[in-house]
Amino acid sequence: MSALQPAVARLGCHPAWPCAAVRLLEVRASPAAPGSLRLTYTLHADLASLRLPAQLPAPRRSDELWRHTCFEAFVAGASGAAYREFNFSPSLAWAAYEFTGYREGMRPLEDAVPLLDVRLAADTLVLDATLATGCPRGRLALAAVLEASDGTLSYWALRHPGPRPDFHHPEGFQLEFS
Repeated sequence: MSALQPAVARLGCHPAWPCAAVRLLEVRASPAAPGSLRLTYTLHADLASLRLPAQLPAPRRSDELWRHTCFEAFVAGASGAAYREFNFSPSLAWAAYEFTGYREGMRPLEDAVPLLDVRLAADTLVLDATLATGCPRGRLALAAVLEASDGTLSYWALRHPGPRPDFHHPEGFQLEFS
């Protein structure tokens, strides 16, 4: 693992679920206010070949965003098994959950509202998210689900520790922050 300084990390596609439309998916992660992180997901792709949801008039909480195009962040403390999951849709919908352990004890985080901004250009989508980490130091996993125009999903992460996509896997937490 490497300590989080303002840096750009490239997400890789899980080899079992490729997506030819994507040229590059990067995330710039940087500390924001104390106890917060700013994540900037930049997707360079043939956007016409992806299903992107229409933008909402304002951000709102929504479950099951991972069933379509969304960007994700998983935040764990420096020790222990508990972690938070954040989902950000290009529509401005978001979700936040807390887990007591690996895929255990899930509960919604109603008060963890992220700040979101989405910008689109001809072949680039940029999503900025500022979120409360819930801890002063910890570990971070970054991921995305991209939906092709035919409904096929591809799975992107800093690291894919197994034969199937699993963004919750403890080995996926590749960055440290403080």
